[in-house]
Amino acid sequence: MALAVRNLGALAPAGLDPDKPALVFRAGGERRVISHGVFDALTDAVARGLLRRGLTRGARVGVLAANSIEFLALLCGAMRAGLVAVPVNWRFPPAMVAYVLDNAGVALVAHDEARAEAVPAGLPRLPLEGAGWEAFLDPGPFEPVTPAEKESALFLYTSGSTGRPKGVVLSHQSQLWIVEQRLRGAALGEERFLIAAPLYHMNGLALAQLALAAGATTVLLPQFGQSEYITAIGEERCSWLTAVPPMFAMLLRERALLARTDTRSVRSIRLGSAPVSEALADDILRAFPTARLINAYGTTEAGPVVFGPHPDGKPTPRLSVGCAHPAVRLRLRTATGGLGDEGVLEQWTPGMMNGYHARPDLRPPITPDGYYVTGDVMRRDLDGFFFVIGRADDMFISGGENIFPGEVEAVLERHPNVEQAAVLPVPDDIKGTKPVAFVVPRPGTEPSETGLKTFVLTHAPAYMHPRRIWILPALPLMGTNKVDKAALREIALGSLAVQDKEQKIL
Repeated sequence: MALAVRNLGALAPAGLDPDKPALVFRAGGERRVISHGVFDALTDAVARGLLRRGLTRGARVGVLAANSIEFLALLCGAMRAGLVAVPVNWRFPPAMVAYVLDNAGVALVAHDEARAEAVPAGLPRLPLEGAGWEAFLDPGPFEPVTPAEKESALFLYTSGSTGRPKGVVLSHQSQLWIVEQRLRGAALGEERFLIAAPLYHMNGLALAQLALAAGATTVLLPQFGQSEYITAIGEERCSWLTAVPPMFAMLLRERALLARTDTRSVRSIRLGSAPVSEALADDILRAFPTARLINAYGTTEAGPVVFGPHPDGKPTPRLSVGCAHPAVRLRLRTATGGLGDEGVLEQWTPGMMNGYHARPDLRPPITPDGYYVTGDVMRRDLDGFFFVIGRADDMFISGGENIFPGEVEAVLERHPNVEQAAVLPVPDDIKGTKPVAFVVPRPGTEPSETGLKTFVLTHAPAYMHPRRIWILPALPLMGTNKVDKAALREIALGSLAVQDKEQKIL
């Protein structure tokens, strides 16, 4: 469907019943419901309040808070007013939060009470709750600003796991195009979406925007917790779930709660931001037997509209992210610089970012002919289906052999007793680096390190097998709910150092 709106902060479709629930917010045992009409009025009041504080078009507004109705209203209101919303990962360490807010050049920081002390001194601030919030609001009608071509709507900052976070500049037009493409051919107005992923990350934010544009109802949690998530599914009759695979790996361990929860309302589960394993997919579908599982792919820089179903209706293989979406152009750049069926994904899309904000030290990952270089290595099969192999910058060399952690993880996750795996390199005196792994077992199983090593040696080249494997009840997560490989590296290096010390004593 074509969107009539021009401003990303005003997504409600024409003719929407204003009394229909827009958001159901669940936190601390309490439940708040706000209709589309009330949310629209709240967002207008935010836009008016921001302008009353003297902010002018193009000014940046930071948001440092857990998910809430006010968080989403602040984002939408800022964009309606022609301002730029900058949601910040509140799990960043204080120095990184300060860097992001400084790099963005924010004129104001909106925050919840729990994050008030994380706002750097000297920055104007706005509480998202209590008397300060009520005094800030300026009720009344507001006509959303019509953005200029490529006018900024959002800065989304990357996780910063490999350096300083980068502020991805996203325009109104690019994000509206994404919403429009996702609405095509899909009747989503009666869905009940569940969002626990943080709204400072594309995974949760893009779905919140889609739900508003569809006139659907969103059940919103402040953050992800296994018990709260499962309870919300059952009590709110949620039909559409979105998450990253580690979140589902964690909630599946709540077997007793899942067993007594009616999950039959769930029709779609969209997993993105990281590959899903065969074992995890099987376990998810057992717990949610009425759902279809969507193995999704997207980037902050170019959005989630990349892949779709096969043009001839062929079924999508379980671990594939799909075929090229008809509205985008994709190609794979091989290691030798040519094009082929395996290599780094490059994509052209109207959903592309404007660039990185205030980072002249970075060369934008855009080719001369306008393709975004994702850095993700993929394989395309004869039917046109794409499969993720791993990140190009995650590849390491062990004894002269190139190893992608994702390839080793895929082998480990084929083991019947493995639900999740994470592979990373550690230093080695002889080979330079060597692979090690962390594994989460499937519930009720007890895989051994020796058995897992043998399995990899049987199903993959010998140089790929992890030299050490640690078995954990769950993998540590970053603020975006992706696996925290930096934390795993610390565990691995600490354990190996203890092992080396013990061997020297012997």
